[in-house]
Amino acid sequence: MRGDLPEFREWSIAAVQLLKGVVYSDDQRVWNILLSNVSAMETYFARIGLRLVVDEPEGMAYLRQLTEEEASDGYDSLPRLFRSSRLSYGQTLLCVLLRDELRRFEEEDLRNERCVIEETALLDQWKAFFPVQNDDVRQQKDMLASLRRLEDLGFVRRFSEQPPSWEIRRILKARLPITELERLKSQLATAVQRKESSGSSAESEG
Repeated sequence: MRGDLPEFREWSIAAVQLLKGVVYSDDQRVWNILLSNVSAMETYFARIGLRLVVDEPEGMAYLRQLTEEEASDGYDSLPRLFRSSRLSYGQTLLCVLLRDELRRFEEEDLRNERCVIEETALLDQWKAFFPVQNDDVRQQKDMLASLRRLEDLGFVRRFSEQPPSWEIRRILKARLPITELERLKSQLATAVQRKESSGSSAESEG
């Protein structure tokens, strides 16, 4: 019955949006509600094993699971609401390319508010990590499949159909900090070198 419901709290609007994904400052109504109720929401989410992260300079807020060190005094018995999912090689590669693009944008582009990259430019970068003889159409399909996966994770969103382009979302900075970016770039560079060496050896044997 309606009378059984607790008194409505406006911050519930922001709480639901956070459970669905990242809240950005360009959603002004939800963002303002969130900023006005941070303390209450921190307490609410902590009770279910989540940490509210509000990054005002970046204009975003999101939830993360409590770490093992944070989840003490019984909180370690809570079921996990968020589970990390392993990314494929292509998805990881795309994260690195997009994160690097976001870093360049922040360092060099002082005019635009959104970091947008065209599919054709992204595909050119993508191809550099695969053998030259690979089918271009297949590579594009693989890249788009990886893009859609990252879109599901909230890292990118479609910006324009003509020309096809994508906006790189700022949450990628939180999920892939610079130290992790450099580590992955080093791993990818090593993998490419091994593939090139393997390819050269096969040609020599042929």
